[in-house]
Amino acid sequence: MEIAIKLSQFLLSLSILIILHELGHFIPAKLFKTRVEKFYLFFDIKYSLLKKKIGETEYGIGWLPLGGYVKISGMVDESMDTEQLAQEPQPWEFRSKPAWQRLIIMLGGVTVNFILAFIIYIGMTFFYGEKYINNSEVKDGVWVQNTELEKVGIKTGDKIVAIDGKEIVKFEPSVNLDVLMAKTVLVNRNGEEKTIAIPQNFIGKFIDKDKKELIALRMPFVVGGFADDSKNKEQLKVKDVFVSVNGQSLKYYDQAASVLSSYKGKEVTAVVLRDGKETPVKLIVNQEGKMGVGPAQVTESSLEKLGYYKFSTEQFGFFESIPVGIDKGFAQLGNYWKQLKLIFNPSTGAYKGVGGFAAIYNIFPDYWSWEAFWSITALLSIMLGVMNLLPIPALDGGHVMFLLYEMISGRKPSDKFLERAQMVGFVLLISLLLFANGNDIYKAIIGK
Repeated sequence: MEIAIKLSQFLLSLSILIILHELGHFIPAKLFKTRVEKFYLFFDIKYSLLKKKIGETEYGIGWLPLGGYVKISGMVDESMDTEQLAQEPQPWEFRSKPAWQRLIIMLGGVTVNFILAFIIYIGMTFFYGEKYINNSEVKDGVWVQNTELEKVGIKTGDKIVAIDGKEIVKFEPSVNLDVLMAKTVLVNRNGEEKTIAIPQNFIGKFIDKDKKELIALRMPFVVGGFADDSKNKEQLKVKDVFVSVNGQSLKYYDQAASVLSSYKGKEVTAVVLRDGKETPVKLIVNQEGKMGVGPAQVTESSLEKLGYYKFSTEQFGFFESIPVGIDKGFAQLGNYWKQLKLIFNPSTGAYKGVGGFAAIYNIFPDYWSWEAFWSITALLSIMLGVMNLLPIPALDGGHVMFLLYEMISGRKPSDKFLERAQMVGFVLLISLLLFANGNDIYKAIIGK
């Protein structure tokens, strides 16, 4: 069932993005009286699942969910229809239109992608508001979950004060990405501020060694279940919250390993919070320094009730949501551009994290959440827009590059040159696709 939910979200998001992107090309093409021969969701190699011709355009759904396309008459594209290009240009063909019209047609897809992302962020701001924790509320610092980050020098209990000189006012999930791409992180450790330098190749090490989040909120140790061989099933109950062990504070789950390491193979007296009351219990710590107890997932409302954190939600009216949503869109756009620059810099090792369709599929949660769905779809829309703008022949950005050259120089590249450039671009795209999806397969095999 969980797989079906993830797959449904993945395919729905992909379908929305593809259809709207291709509409971005289709609509201006029609406005400029350019013939569109095909409009397809997914690729119809050899055959299609569904098709219907309306007017001069065949609409359909292909069987290969790796994208979609519109086939515009007289355009050098992935179809490589050289037979049509060998004939005299017709008034309804793409190649017969003025350069400015062709430019608008080619930019239509990415324009829709960016507009869609901004609309989603505006809508999410209006419907969900902004939920966050004031950084000042993270009184006992953060939980460092990544071994490579610990090696760099950031420790559990450190308070993140600033990243690359920018003060952290709100503790949000985006802090993880900011730390990952940072050059320096200013932390407060036991009242003393320290500047931690993040090495340039940190991203590569992070990808190689550990797929966990870098940092997270410190969580209480709430009993969620028991190992089969646990000797503490009778003494503890699910939802018990640990307070202390033999007088040592056990406020956070991340303290358990160090606290219990001193009591291997011994009986201890623990205090747990049960039904709002502190209750002493006798527990057995095994030879590995564990109690055979698994932690529970703790909801935001429970964290507030227990007094760990205070969550804030800022609500916005419709018109207030517009500038806030636009700011979010530009922030995501800027972050993705930074990530691309890191990927194309081999010394960072960020290229190891490039993923294909499996990586995108795994972003979606295994439960249905419209908030998560639209947030991921907005991000993917930005990614699709930026990637399509890269000046690679066979991508929209490649066509735009040649059109700008034509408009500036007054000389139009020959159809033969465009065909060859398209072939080179196609080979590059296939190589990138194989690399990205090969990374997915490699990670699946080695379990990273």
